[in-house]
Amino acid sequence: MNRWILALVAGVALGFAGGARADEGGAHRLGVGAHYWQTIDNIKGHDIDKDGFSWLATYQYRPGIFGLGLDVEWKEKGFAGSTKDVYEPQAYLIFGHGLYAAAGIGGYYTDGEFAKDPFYLLRAGFDFELLPSIYLDIHALYRFEEWGDLKNNDTDIDTDTITLGAAVRIAL
Repeated sequence: MNRWILALVAGVALGFAGGARADEGGAHRLGVGAHYWQTIDNIKGHDIDKDGFSWLATYQYRPGIFGLGLDVEWKEKGFAGSTKDVYEPQAYLIFGHGLYAAAGIGGYYTDGEFAKDPFYLLRAGFDFELLPSIYLDIHALYRFEEWGDLKNNDTDIDTDTITLGAAVRIAL
Protein backbone atom coordinates (compact mmCIF):
# COMPACT_ATOMS: atom_id res chain seq x y z
CA MET A 1 0.00 0.00 0.00
CA ASN A 2 2.77 2.46 0.93
CA ARG A 3 4.49 1.83 -2.41
CA TRP A 4 1.34 3.00 -4.15
CA ILE A 5 1.22 6.16 -2.05
CA LEU A 6 4.86 6.90 -2.86
CA ALA A 7 4.29 6.24 -6.57
CA LEU A 8 1.20 8.47 -6.53
CA VAL A 9 3.06 11.35 -4.85
CA ALA A 10 5.95 11.06 -7.32
CA GLY A 11 3.57 10.86 -10.28
CA VAL A 12 1.61 13.94 -9.20
CA ALA A 13 4.83 15.85 -8.62
CA LEU A 14 6.18 14.90 -12.05
CA GLY A 15 2.90 15.85 -13.71
CA PHE A 16 2.81 19.18 -11.91
CA ALA A 17 6.42 19.91 -12.85
CA GLY A 18 5.91 18.87 -16.46
CA GLY A 19 2.99 21.28 -16.89
CA ALA A 20 4.99 24.37 -15.96
CA ARG A 21 5.85 27.13 -18.40
CA ALA A 22 9.49 27.44 -19.45
CA ASP A 23 9.58 31.25 -19.03
CA GLU A 24 9.31 31.29 -15.24
CA GLY A 25 13.01 32.09 -14.68
CA GLY A 26 14.75 29.22 -12.95
CA ALA A 27 11.59 27.36 -11.98
CA HIS A 28 13.00 24.00 -13.14
CA ARG A 29 16.31 23.01 -11.56
CA LEU A 30 18.31 19.83 -12.07
CA GLY A 31 21.43 18.86 -10.16
CA VAL A 32 23.54 16.60 -7.98
CA GLY A 33 24.52 16.62 -4.34
CA ALA A 34 26.01 14.81 -1.38
CA HIS A 35 24.81 14.03 2.13
CA TYR A 36 26.46 13.07 5.39
CA TRP A 37 24.01 11.14 7.58
CA GLN A 38 24.16 10.04 11.23
CA THR A 39 21.77 7.91 13.27
CA ILE A 40 20.12 9.55 16.29
CA ASP A 41 20.30 6.48 18.52
CA ASN A 42 23.49 4.64 19.35
CA ILE A 43 22.95 1.21 17.82
CA LYS A 44 24.94 -1.40 19.74
CA GLY A 45 25.60 -4.99 18.82
CA HIS A 46 24.68 -4.67 15.15
CA ASP A 47 27.02 -4.90 12.20
CA ILE A 48 25.62 -1.87 10.39
CA ASP A 49 26.80 1.58 9.40
CA LYS A 50 25.74 4.26 11.88
CA ASP A 51 26.86 7.15 9.68
CA GLY A 52 28.12 7.70 6.18
CA PHE A 53 28.00 9.61 2.92
CA SER A 54 25.51 9.32 0.12
CA TRP A 55 25.05 10.85 -3.33
CA LEU A 56 21.88 12.16 -4.89
CA ALA A 57 20.33 13.28 -8.13
CA THR A 58 17.88 16.11 -7.57
CA TYR A 59 15.14 17.97 -9.40
CA GLN A 60 13.15 20.95 -8.13
CA TYR A 61 10.27 22.94 -9.49
CA ARG A 62 10.34 26.38 -7.80
CA PRO A 63 7.85 28.75 -9.53
CA GLY A 64 7.08 30.85 -6.45
CA ILE A 65 6.96 30.61 -2.68
CA PHE A 66 5.82 26.98 -2.93
CA GLY A 67 7.69 24.33 -4.85
CA LEU A 68 8.22 20.61 -5.34
CA GLY A 69 11.35 18.52 -5.04
CA LEU A 70 12.21 15.03 -6.27
CA ASP A 71 15.44 13.35 -5.21
CA VAL A 72 16.95 9.90 -5.62
CA GLU A 73 19.62 9.22 -3.02
CA TRP A 74 22.15 6.39 -3.32
CA LYS A 75 23.78 4.69 -0.34
CA GLU A 76 26.31 1.88 -0.62
CA LYS A 77 25.67 -1.50 0.95
CA GLY A 78 25.94 -1.46 4.73
CA PHE A 79 23.31 1.24 5.27
CA ALA A 80 20.85 -0.16 7.80
CA GLY A 81 22.59 -3.51 7.48
CA SER A 82 21.72 -3.87 3.80
CA THR A 83 23.76 -6.30 1.73
CA LYS A 84 23.18 -4.37 -1.51
CA ASP A 85 23.20 -0.68 -2.48
CA VAL A 86 20.11 1.24 -1.36
CA TYR A 87 18.26 3.77 -3.54
CA GLU A 88 15.88 6.21 -1.89
CA PRO A 89 13.37 8.04 -4.11
CA GLN A 90 11.75 10.92 -2.25
CA ALA A 91 9.29 13.73 -2.93
CA TYR A 92 8.80 16.86 -0.84
CA LEU A 93 6.90 20.14 -0.79
CA ILE A 94 8.98 23.30 -0.40
CA PHE A 95 7.96 26.55 1.27
CA GLY A 96 10.08 29.70 0.91
CA HIS A 97 12.91 31.24 -1.09
CA GLY A 98 16.45 31.66 0.19
CA LEU A 99 15.70 30.22 3.61
CA TYR A 100 13.19 27.42 3.13
CA ALA A 101 11.44 24.53 4.84
CA ALA A 102 10.19 21.31 3.30
CA ALA A 103 8.30 18.16 4.27
CA GLY A 104 8.08 14.93 2.34
CA ILE A 105 7.99 11.18 2.00
CA GLY A 106 10.38 8.61 0.58
CA GLY A 107 11.09 4.93 0.35
CA TYR A 108 13.91 2.42 0.17
CA TYR A 109 14.65 0.29 -2.89
CA THR A 110 17.22 -2.46 -2.59
CA ASP A 111 17.78 -5.92 -4.00
CA GLY A 112 14.92 -5.58 -6.49
CA GLU A 113 12.13 -4.46 -4.17
CA PHE A 114 10.79 -1.56 -2.11
CA ALA A 115 10.76 -1.65 1.69
CA LYS A 116 7.26 -2.00 3.15
CA ASP A 117 7.44 1.19 5.26
CA PRO A 118 8.16 4.68 3.87
CA PHE A 119 10.17 7.30 5.71
CA TYR A 120 9.06 10.86 6.33
CA LEU A 121 11.35 13.86 6.29
CA LEU A 122 11.55 17.45 7.46
CA ARG A 123 14.08 19.67 5.74
CA ALA A 124 15.42 23.18 6.28
CA GLY A 125 17.96 24.93 4.15
CA PHE A 126 19.46 27.94 2.47
CA ASP A 127 19.18 28.04 -1.33
CA PHE A 128 20.83 30.86 -3.27
CA GLU A 129 21.96 31.71 -6.78
CA LEU A 130 25.72 31.18 -6.82
CA LEU A 131 26.18 32.22 -10.46
CA PRO A 132 23.56 33.08 -13.06
CA SER A 133 21.29 30.00 -13.34
CA ILE A 134 23.42 27.97 -10.89
CA TYR A 135 22.00 27.44 -7.40
CA LEU A 136 23.67 26.14 -4.24
CA ASP A 137 21.46 24.48 -1.65
CA ILE A 138 22.86 23.81 1.84
CA HIS A 139 20.39 21.92 4.01
CA ALA A 140 19.68 19.68 6.99
CA LEU A 141 17.16 16.83 7.10
CA TYR A 142 15.50 14.95 9.91
CA ARG A 143 14.18 11.59 8.76
CA PHE A 144 11.67 9.48 10.68
CA GLU A 145 12.46 5.92 9.63
CA GLU A 146 12.51 2.21 10.45
CA TRP A 147 15.15 -0.11 9.05
CA GLY A 148 13.47 -3.43 9.86
CA ASP A 149 13.19 -4.72 6.30
CA LEU A 150 16.54 -3.59 4.86
CA LYS A 151 18.76 -6.15 6.56
CA ASN A 152 19.25 -9.88 6.68
CA ASN A 153 18.93 -10.46 10.43
CA ASP A 154 15.87 -10.68 12.68
CA THR A 155 16.56 -7.60 14.81
CA ASP A 156 14.18 -4.69 14.20
CA ILE A 157 15.98 -1.34 14.24
CA ASP A 158 14.02 1.87 14.71
CA THR A 159 16.18 5.00 14.65
CA ASP A 160 15.79 8.37 13.01
CA THR A 161 18.63 10.07 11.17
CA ILE A 162 19.97 13.58 10.81
CA THR A 163 21.53 14.52 7.50
CA LEU A 164 23.62 17.51 6.45
CA GLY A 165 23.88 18.06 2.74
CA ALA A 166 24.59 20.28 -0.22
CA ALA A 167 23.40 20.25 -3.80
CA VAL A 168 24.22 22.24 -6.90
CA ARG A 169 21.41 22.74 -9.41
CA ILE A 170 21.26 24.33 -12.84
CA ALA A 171 18.14 26.22 -13.86
CA LEU A 172 16.72 24.80 -17.08
